[in-house]
Amino acid sequence: MNPTKLFKAIGILIITLVILAILAVGGYALYLEMHYYRIADNQQETIAGNQSNILQAGKTYRASTYNVGFGAYTPDYTFFMDEGIMADGRKTTGSESRAESKQSVINCTNGDISLIKSLNVDFALFQEVDENSTRSFYVNQRQAFEQAFENYGSIFSKNFHAPFLMYPPTNPHGSVQSGILTLSKYAVADAERRSYPVDESFPTKYFDLDRCFDVMRLPVNNGHELVLINSHMSAYDKGGRVRAQQLALLRNCLTEERAKGNYVVCGGDWNHALGGSEKFYPSKQLVPPWISVLKDTDLPAGFRYVKASNFAEVPTCRGDDIPYEKGVTYTCTIDGFFVSDNVVAEATHINNEFQYSDHNPVMLTFSLQQ
Repeated sequence: MNPTKLFKAIGILIITLVILAILAVGGYALYLEMHYYRIADNQQETIAGNQSNILQAGKTYRASTYNVGFGAYTPDYTFFMDEGIMADGRKTTGSESRAESKQSVINCTNGDISLIKSLNVDFALFQEVDENSTRSFYVNQRQAFEQAFENYGSIFSKNFHAPFLMYPPTNPHGSVQSGILTLSKYAVADAERRSYPVDESFPTKYFDLDRCFDVMRLPVNNGHELVLINSHMSAYDKGGRVRAQQLALLRNCLTEERAKGNYVVCGGDWNHALGGSEKFYPSKQLVPPWISVLKDTDLPAGFRYVKASNFAEVPTCRGDDIPYEKGVTYTCTIDGFFVSDNVVAEATHINNEFQYSDHNPVMLTFSLQQ
C-alpha cells in the first residue's frame, strides 16, 4: 500500500476511534443524568406489619444499630473507595467493588440476622441494606430481615438508588437499590423520611448515596411520643463540609422534638468518630482522610452521646483499605446512639470481630422517664 494512503487510513482509524470514545463517554454521562434524581424531603413511609403494643414510661427497652455493609464485608474484604495510610506513610487503597459471591452475601446476611436475634431487641436499626443490587448479587437483604423478624413492624427508606455505575472499569459496581431499615415490636404512629443535604457536584452526585434519616413516632402511655431516628450520614466527604450541613439539619430536628416534650432516641452510622475514638484504638495505621470528628458540644442542648460501657475495648468500625487484622487495621467508633435528657440509657458495643460486616453492632438499653 502506498505510504501516504497507509498514514491516511491510520489517521482516519484513530479519528474514528476517538469520536466513538467521545460518543460513548458522552452517551454514558447522558444516561447517568437521565436516571439521576433525589427523593423528596418529608416523605411519608409505609409501616409494614405494624404492631399494636404501646410503650410504657418507666419500662426498660432494648434497641440496636448495625450497618450490615450490603453483606459484602467479610474480614478480608476491602472496598475500592476506601483509602488509608500506614504508620510508615505508605498509602493503601481497597480493591473490591462487589461482594465475593452470592453465597458470601447470603452467609453474611444470615450471620447478621443471628447476631441481632441473639440480642433480643425491641427495635433494630440497620443501614446499607440492599434490595436489588449488582454489588450484592441481587440478594434481597430487606426481605431476609423482614422475614426473619416477622413479629416486628418494618419501615424501609431508600438512600442509594443508582443506575449502572461503570466503575471501576474492570469490575463495575453496577446498579444499586439500597436503604435503611427499622424494625419495631411496638406501634409506630408515623414514619417520615428526611433528606440530608448531599454533594451534588459532578460526578460525585452519581456515586454518593441519597442520604437520609427516618423519623418514627411511637405513642407512649403517658401521652407523649418516643421519636426514634435511624440515620446514615455521608462518608466520602472531603473536609466534612456536607456532613456539617447534615448535622445542622439533624440538630434542628432533635431540638424541635425535645421542645415538644417528646422522648428522642437517635441511632445509626454517623461516619464521624465518636467519643474521642479517632486516635484511640491500637493500630499500625494513621487516621484516614475520611474521618470527621463529632464532639459532645456538636449535639444540641438536652442531648448526649451514650458512650458504651466497653467503649475502650470494642470499636464499631474498621478501615476497608486493607483486610482486617486486630491491632493493625485502623478502627474507631462511628456507630451509636444520641438520647434526650428524659431518656435513661446505657450502651454496649457487640464484639463480633467484624465477621459479617465492617461494623460491629451497638445495643442500647433505655427507659423513658415518667
